[in-house]
Amino acid sequence: MNLFLLAIAPVTIVILYIYFKDKFEKEPISFLFKNFLLGATLSILITAILGVIAAKLIPLTNGQSILQQFLKAFFVVALVEEFSKYLIVRYFAQINKEFNEPFDGIVYAVMVSMGFAALENVLYVFQYGVATGITRAFTAVPAHATFGILMGYFMGKAKFSKNKSKLNLLGLLLATLFHGAYDFFLFIDFIPGISIGAFVSLIIGIVLSKKAIKKHQLSSQFKE
Repeated sequence: MNLFLLAIAPVTIVILYIYFKDKFEKEPISFLFKNFLLGATLSILITAILGVIAAKLIPLTNGQSILQQFLKAFFVVALVEEFSKYLIVRYFAQINKEFNEPFDGIVYAVMVSMGFAALENVLYVFQYGVATGITRAFTAVPAHATFGILMGYFMGKAKFSKNKSKLNLLGLLLATLFHGAYDFFLFIDFIPGISIGAFVSLIIGIVLSKKAIKKHQLSSQFKE
């Protein structure tokens, strides 16, 4: 039970943070939960299927090859995971009537991302223990939240734009780039000290995410 709480706590904190940042027109709890649940189930399933396909298309070894780790980070992991989340936001949340302002893109993308992160975190923490749970609370979970915010920012804009497809794909691309960069620097740990790049990319992503939240808050049509 303690391990489960450790795994879920950082996810819960992120969800509450985004929920209260949605200042002017909060989303229904039931619909938020549905997005979270789809993130924890359907997006994981899609990731598993696409991950197998991607691994076959891009054969990987465990050797110290920077190119191999680049392909793994950006395509086998980042693109597959972010695309699985994107599909749910695009074809479940974005078409719903509750998605009625740009900030909702951030809200629903984060909910889907946190569903994904919750199940992933539970599996990692139960397998590797308390130390892993504490580490992931300050790294992997905030990273998933950041990728969700960056994707959701553009998907929120897309809902109310004539360039819907372009902006949606831009959100997917940006989330994939930051996710890929984060993983890539962790994967090439055979280069001493290079893992610091993952935390630099995460910090940059967090800074951009805070700006994205602020911009959509200021542009809300529900703002009085």
